[in-house]
Amino acid sequence: MPSVDFRLYVVTDRHQTAGRPLVSVVGRAARAGLRAVQLRERDLPIRELLSLALELQCALPDMQLFINDRLDLAVALGCRGVHLRESSLPAPVVRSLLQPSQLLGLSVHSIQGAVAAERHGADFVVLGPIYDTPSKREYGAPLGLQVLEQTARRVNIPIFAIGGMTASRTREVRQAGAFGVAVLSSILSASNVETATEQFLTAIERES
Repeated sequence: MPSVDFRLYVVTDRHQTAGRPLVSVVGRAARAGLRAVQLRERDLPIRELLSLALELQCALPDMQLFINDRLDLAVALGCRGVHLRESSLPAPVVRSLLQPSQLLGLSVHSIQGAVAAERHGADFVVLGPIYDTPSKREYGAPLGLQVLEQTARRVNIPIFAIGGMTASRTREVRQAGAFGVAVLSSILSASNVETATEQFLTAIERES
């Protein structure tokens, strides 16, 4: 199983970049130390998503790029991996189609979901929402730190906490068992993307 060697995971939403080009914003975060990004533009048609993925790969060849849901693109482009929702293709099927060096990430919203993800071959999970956040309210009430702690005791794969994440909250989620954090607007919408990224990385490193 390939190793997960990043602790900050940015999930994209080009509508949350304060009008700035997504590739430019991700590039600024990369210059500050970001190493992994999930391309999650679910409203984009496949050709436009392909174009954006290629643009990211060209501009940031060292970035670990994950494609949300689109196994075909992740395989065709040789991306670092693919990221699934719980309602996506079954994880065992996707795992069988990925290269051994590619990673499989899965978004989950419960302890049971994390346990199942590990059993089905996921390399890491994104668990949330841990805190209240408008972008995750469709998934129900915040899970809180207790669920994160319980999940960390049940699975051996890395857990990335998501939902309402800020640099100041990083310490408590790491202490609760999170391997890292996944963020959207805290970096994408920041007026100073580099500073926001550095603050997260510093907070994560402090608890490593």
